[in-house]
Amino acid sequence: MKAKEEEKEAAPFVYRSYGKSELASLYLPHILPGSAMKAFNEWIIAFPGLTARLQATGFMRNAKRYTPAQVRMIVEAIGEP
Repeated sequence: MKAKEEEKEAAPFVYRSYGKSELASLYLPHILPGSAMKAFNEWIIAFPGLTARLQATGFMRNAKRYTPAQVRMIVEAIGEP
């Protein structure tokens, strides 16, 4: 069982379209999705320039998903989940 857990941890992060709650839950898996999304949004706002960079890609606050390009920007800013 431990080998499977290590294998899962070693899998590379996939840059694809993610639902907002889905991505937030990858970063904060031990809290409820709504709470994870709230905290995750605070991280994005707190990171200097990230909100502006996301908006330049067409990101809108009420969007339901992040594009692969937006996911890459987020990961470059705050690291992989």
